[in-house]
Order: sequence, then structure tokens, then C-alpha cells
Amino acid sequence: MRLDKYLKITRLIKRRTVANEACDAGKIVVNGNVARASYKVKIGDVIEINMGKTPLKVKVVAISEHATKDTAADNYTVIQ
Repeated sequence: MRLDKYLKITRLIKRRTVANEACDAGKIVVNGNVARASYKVKIGDVIEINMGKTPLKVKVVAISEHATKDTAADNYTVIQ
């Protein structure tokens, strides 16, 4: 699954266009490297989101095409 779509489905970022713009601006880092929106997310990837006041670091534990508000957080675990 594409990184921008994963960020939207898991509700880490509200809209896919905002996720795409954040990737283009270099605010999304995957496994220590700045990632593009087209990056293919894999289980075990560590994603750092440097938007806003506090950066967020999560580890991908599952990838699903559809997630409800209640199950969106089951796709990742917060590291920091």
C-alpha cells in the first residue's frame, strides 16, 4: 500500500492530499530515510511524522485496505 494512503486509512493524517504534501515537503521519514508518497509500506516499517509541535513515531503492525474509526489504530503501535 502507498504511504499516503496508509497514513489516511490509519487516520494518522486526516486527508490523503495532506499526507501527499507532507511527503513532498520531507516531513515523513520511513526507517530513517525521507519517503515519497509512493513508498510501499511494509509490516515492520517505522514511520516518523514531523508535523506540528510534537513528532510522532509509529511502527506498522498491519496493513488493511479499509479501517473504521475503531480499528484504524490497530494497524500501528506508537513508539514515541
